[in-house]
Amino acid sequence: MNEEIRSLFPATKKYTYLNSAAVAPLPTVSAEAVYSQLRDVSENGSAHFNEWVQTKMRARALVSEMLCVQAEQIAFMRNTSDGFASVAAGLEWNAGDNIVTFEREFPANFYAWRRIRDKYDVELRLCPERDGRIDLDEFIGLIDSNTKLVSISSIQFASGFRADLERIGKAARKVDALFAVDIIQGFGAIPFDLPAQYVDIAAGASHKWLCSPEGCGILYLSERARQRVEPTLVGWISVEDPWNFENYDQSFKPNALAWETGTGGISLFYGLEQSLLLLHKTGAENIENHLETLTDYLCELLAGKDYDIISSRAKKEKSQIVCIKSRNNLTSVELAKHLEAENVIVSPRGDRLRIAPHLFNNQKDIERFIEVLP
Repeated sequence: MNEEIRSLFPATKKYTYLNSAAVAPLPTVSAEAVYSQLRDVSENGSAHFNEWVQTKMRARALVSEMLCVQAEQIAFMRNTSDGFASVAAGLEWNAGDNIVTFEREFPANFYAWRRIRDKYDVELRLCPERDGRIDLDEFIGLIDSNTKLVSISSIQFASGFRADLERIGKAARKVDALFAVDIIQGFGAIPFDLPAQYVDIAAGASHKWLCSPEGCGILYLSERARQRVEPTLVGWISVEDPWNFENYDQSFKPNALAWETGTGGISLFYGLEQSLLLLHKTGAENIENHLETLTDYLCELLAGKDYDIISSRAKKEKSQIVCIKSRNNLTSVELAKHLEAENVIVSPRGDRLRIAPHLFNNQKDIERFIEVLP
């Protein structure tokens, strides 16, 4: 977006890095923050424990502000899978219920629901992909009065398709189903307003578009979801007064904080906070506009190459992820290896090559990708 931001990402000096949909590089301020907490423990032990807790609380407040929700509605997990698994385990399921989702979801947003299908005789309804898209009329048509949960990614990992969350959320709300969203491929790249989008459950993690250390999973639970989902994996900080070690009859916290079980990798939250501050300062809409400009430019340059653009580029469906396929029978793995040899980093996903720029990228990165693309 500008050279000041780009200078915070050392990876840009070595690579044309277009792989933030997999793992984004850390900015220097985040890496230094992680190191500072580790040095603190090395030099001082637990003397600054309260500051560790405050850092995590500030990170939680930033997450909640960026999602337009309350801080106590955000629980930190290990990853996206933990979030969905805990929701699946905490809902009451009955034979005849159904779950509506997409057939090519990332597995973090699939296996939790498959387990429920197999254990409770719940129907798992899978909407197919149509030419790199999800037909939302077809998807919403799968929702009926027996639907207990609807789940979809905000942006699809293998196509870049961007879902109209508000439209799906309204359809789920009409039949009183919970609406769950995997936000990992959107959070940090596009704006969210989860209440306005009728989202009840959102799960994601820190290592992609948030440009943060791996290991900070995020789970959002609306009031509707909290009333229906029981915390099943609990620990000493899940209760209302965790420091009262002698009271074993305490109630669990009445919000998402009940899903946090105990201590974790606190140094990671030091990095998360700094990355969130950078993204917050830059602005979600500014990042979204920058990435739309870069990906539109990419697609313009691809027009003269022997590749098909799989990703929808319709106004309400395009995202910061562009997936392409060779017309000359070059596999996605072959393409990715060729590009890596030129220090251009992208990801193969099935038969598609996925290009995913972020706020530190510029038009020269796109031109470099096109230059070395076979």
